[in-house]
Amino acid sequence: MRFLKSASLFLLLSVLVCSASHLQASSSRRQILISPQAHSDGRVTFRLKAPNAKSVGVNVQFAQGIRPMTRNKSGVWSITLGPAEPEIYEYSFIVDGLQIVDPANSWLKVWIRTSKNLVEIPGKKPMFFQQQQVPHGTVHLHKYPSKSLGVTRGLYIYTPPGYEMSKNVPYPVLYLLHGMGDTEDAWTVVGRANLIADNLLASKKAKPMVIVMPYGHTPSAPPDMRSIGKYGAFEKDLIEDVIPYIQKHYRVSKDQKNRAIAGLSMGGGQSLTIGLGNLELFGWVGAFSSAVPKSPKLDELLANAKAKNKKLNLLWIGCGNKDFLFQANRKLIERLNTDNIKHVAHITEGSHEWRLWRRYLNVLVPLLFKADK
Repeated sequence: MRFLKSASLFLLLSVLVCSASHLQASSSRRQILISPQAHSDGRVTFRLKAPNAKSVGVNVQFAQGIRPMTRNKSGVWSITLGPAEPEIYEYSFIVDGLQIVDPANSWLKVWIRTSKNLVEIPGKKPMFFQQQQVPHGTVHLHKYPSKSLGVTRGLYIYTPPGYEMSKNVPYPVLYLLHGMGDTEDAWTVVGRANLIADNLLASKKAKPMVIVMPYGHTPSAPPDMRSIGKYGAFEKDLIEDVIPYIQKHYRVSKDQKNRAIAGLSMGGGQSLTIGLGNLELFGWVGAFSSAVPKSPKLDELLANAKAKNKKLNLLWIGCGNKDFLFQANRKLIERLNTDNIKHVAHITEGSHEWRLWRRYLNVLVPLLFKADK
């Protein structure tokens, strides 16, 4: 009888051990692949499981060209690159000649025609665009009816810390515009406008403000109002729909001196066109790596320098010296100097990239809504 009990106990233990081993093996097979993996020394490891692929490479912003990856016995391809400077970088995988996103990384920069993953390399100290231990504002996502375009459109709005508690305080507002390949989420997903504002406010370098990030494309408009350099449809939507919507739903000032417009690339061209063309609405204009309006539109926008200087609190132009739009921006600055239109020129190293645009926003925001000139 004791033998039967011992045999039964041994059989039960054997079953449990086998079951545990099977579960452990299954768990190992289902182990989540970590990619990308940022290391403390600034290097990054990229991984992709593709057992049937003949070649896999990674194209990452801080390395030159496509870097070939190596495959292990489990069919996982990997490579460690760097070190790189603390920043946010774009990357994608190239599998047998086809560009794909990293299935292990949900952080995507979505362009209109393509997408890439993002990886952040932290610094020893938090960067100005990184989340820090400070009070945080709120990013609101709205859908609003655009009567001028006859469609419903998306809108991101940042409200600063303390907005909900300050019931009777009207805030200045910055209309912040994205580039040609972007959508209305670009300034939060990649540009980190909300975190940049949080950190500036916490260090008392900027005034509390509402930041409005609209969708800059107008696909429902006639082609002659939405082609490159022609922003009539967007201007109409911004002035007739977006601004009234913001003034109805948020506590923002309606004064020209408390309203700014700024943007990057296409959004920079929109900011120059709409801002300089409507100085009764906007007292502050910023353009990052701007698609500069061409004559005769530019001539119209810069006419009557004396009146421009009287109404403008700030015209801020930033561009990298390796940007494909640098020559156009350099000529714009020369024209502003010739016409004696007051402005700030901010020329830096760099090309047409978010690395610069985040920095430009960090420089511009503290300048906004200061005392009258």
